Amino acid sequence: MATELQPDESVQPAPDEAAEPTRTARAKAALATQRGHAAARTKDWLAGGDLDHVDVIQLATEKKQRKYADQLAQRERSAAEAHGRFAHAKARSEAGLEVSAATLASLGGRVATEESKLAAIQALPVLPPTDREINTARGQKRASRAAVVAAGGLSSLPAVGAAIGQAAHGQPLILVALGTAVGYGWFLISRPFVAARGGVGEAPFVMTPSGDLPSTFLADPAGGAPIVGGTVFMHVDQLPEDAKPFPMRDARTPNQLAQCVLLAARAENVPIVEVSDVQRQPWGWQCIVRVAEGTPEAIIAKSGDLETKFDLATNGVKPQPIKARRACAVLRLVDGDPFASAPGLPYRAPKSMSITDKFRIGTSVGGDPIELSLAGVMGLWVAASGGGKTGILQALAEGTTACYDNITIDCDPHGDGLEDLGDCVRITARTNEQIEAVLLFFLVMSKARARLRQKLGMGKKWKASAKHPAVTIFFDEFPKGTELAKKLAFDLLLVGRKELIEMEIASQGGQKGYLGENFAQMVALKAVGPCKVGDTRAVFGDGSVNEGYLPHKLSPATDTDPKDAGHIYIQGVPGRPDEPIEYAIHETPSDVLRKLAEERLEAGLVEPDQDSLDAMRGVDLPEYVEATYDNDGNIKKEAPVELLTWDQLLRLCGAQPAEASPLEDGAPRAAVEDSVVVMEKASVDRMKTEVLLSALREYAPDVYGEMAVDDFKALMKKAGAGAPITLGQIGEESNPRGFKRDRLRHLL
Repeated sequence: MATELQPDESVQPAPDEAAEPTRTARAKAALATQRGHAAARTKDWLAGGDLDHVDVIQLATEKKQRKYADQLAQRERSAAEAHGRFAHAKARSEAGLEVSAATLASLGGRVATEESKLAAIQALPVLPPTDREINTARGQKRASRAAVVAAGGLSSLPAVGAAIGQAAHGQPLILVALGTAVGYGWFLISRPFVAARGGVGEAPFVMTPSGDLPSTFLADPAGGAPIVGGTVFMHVDQLPEDAKPFPMRDARTPNQLAQCVLLAARAENVPIVEVSDVQRQPWGWQCIVRVAEGTPEAIIAKSGDLETKFDLATNGVKPQPIKARRACAVLRLVDGDPFASAPGLPYRAPKSMSITDKFRIGTSVGGDPIELSLAGVMGLWVAASGGGKTGILQALAEGTTACYDNITIDCDPHGDGLEDLGDCVRITARTNEQIEAVLLFFLVMSKARARLRQKLGMGKKWKASAKHPAVTIFFDEFPKGTELAKKLAFDLLLVGRKELIEMEIASQGGQKGYLGENFAQMVALKAVGPCKVGDTRAVFGDGSVNEGYLPHKLSPATDTDPKDAGHIYIQGVPGRPDEPIEYAIHETPSDVLRKLAEERLEAGLVEPDQDSLDAMRGVDLPEYVEATYDNDGNIKKEAPVELLTWDQLLRLCGAQPAEASPLEDGAPRAAVEDSVVVMEKASVDRMKTEVLLSALREYAPDVYGEMAVDDFKALMKKAGAGAPITLGQIGEESNPRGFKRDRLRHLL
């Protein structure tokens, strides 16, 4: 029997397939994805995510270099303007137009000031940016991008409105172009986005060059002054294994010099691992070296052995640790005179500057000027015999005697002090009596000013002016002074700064045996020339040698060789960091100083203010300068020094009175006139007392034939010439006393 087939219940009809999304839905999904991409890309761009660390450092570096370039350009404009005004005034003066000497002096002083400021900024290195500056650069970049987005959104509204308006009038091209631009922009930012994951790379200023570069490229990168450690020339790992040290003279390129330094350091176990910023100099080579461990004092300790490896003269290796980079030092390899091309001192007209102004006194081994102001600055200047103390003090006094608001005082119990500038020094004290009287006078004046300045509205410090001048006392050969003079000077060091009565003390040593007190390190400004190593430590501190202060390696002058006379290391220069760098003080020829002194004497010397002189009457004297009495009122001990009036002090020191009346006719005037005549006939500007009297006897035997030396001195003192003064070297005599022609001529 046939079987009837039944339908298979397990086989179900296929359901209808899911409906595909509509075109609108697909467009919305794609737009949402694109919006996500655009938002992520824009957010990352606004946050600076596309900038890696190198880019940000480059931005910060360029900003610092632009700022330096702007400052340099401003200084150059100021210097050019000062030169132009001075040249214009000088041309008017030469043309016979009325231009006062004071105006020329003021303009000349401004030229010198602007040139000094320009030289200072030219010597200023552009250091790598700090972390704070790098973060600031990144933040400024973010802010600028946010400003671009905001400004673009606001500015787009008028543009869209204008395009729609044009389209409504039958000109749709602008709207089409705007739509195309918007579409392309949307395409760029709506692409799939993955945030950058770049690693931290090297900063652009520490990349090693692929080959030798000319030194001109290395010395001054674009954007301003060189960056410290900016261009690495060689690392110790790059040295050939079989290379041997060689003399510095065989180095012809910066890379060869870098190799020479690294090989010598490796041979002497000095941990120098990197040499950068190599520069050829007229006197040798200069570079930056970095140690891998310890500090650069390892270079200092081995400098003698390195001189042998480099085949240089003694003291030919001059390391200077860099405070900004503890592991680095400037290394100067010297086989010539680093100061040969240093400029001389600028001309400073009489009363052309203030004691508060900075003035240049020398140049560093790196070519930078050293400028300072002595206003309220106590100074100690130490150098052995032949170290150039006289030249140093004269360089300082050349600045102070050009001030319209400063009185210069010269004390020297043994030598000739500021002799070449003697004519423009207000008081010259040589005997113990004179020096003690001078120091007591100004110690009392400093106490008087301390009580006076509030009444004058000056505040906490004395304000120097032509009416109320400062006082600068130079005390040379300090160890030769009496115990009383040292005591007075020490007290003045403690109290004179605020009252602008400053002292500049010079000594052959900086230890207690020379100074009497351990005050070397308490003085704000201190400089040391050729000396003993103990003096270096006494003045700069026990660890100063390891820090690079090496004045004890300098050589004092001999009769035939100046050597390092006038070279110093210095600390405490106002506005300048303390760095262990060698300076040379400019020594001006004696004839130039004498001519300057004559000009400044003719312009008039600065006198103390009457306010200070009057206030001194109410000041108690220090106990150690007063007389002592017994119970009955009898004097047990006379006062060691008497407080004099200003006129009495001038007479004691043989200085010209402040307002001398015309010398009347008579024997005193005739003696002065005749002395000037015989000096002019002999073509000399000074004569020893006995020699002058002998010449007068020949000139006028009837008047001077029987006159004794003491009678002649009394006659000259009556004429206002004062006692004979120290004349400086004359023939074989190192310190004769007598009279100067120009001082006598001034009396007439």
